[in-house]
Amino acid sequence: MSRLAKAFRSHRELSRTRREFSRAIDHAATPAMRDELIMIAQRQGGYSR
Repeated sequence: MSRLAKAFRSHRELSRTRREFSRAIDHAATPAMRDELIMIAQRQGGYSR
């Protein structure tokens, strides 16, 4: 796989993960669960609001 294709795939996967985290945070059952999800995302470095 070419370097450009790998970069595109990596970017697409990262974007998908960010969208899924945002969706989970927006639909969290409780404020505590929302805070927990935000902390997990920040630890992994894939979330910023």
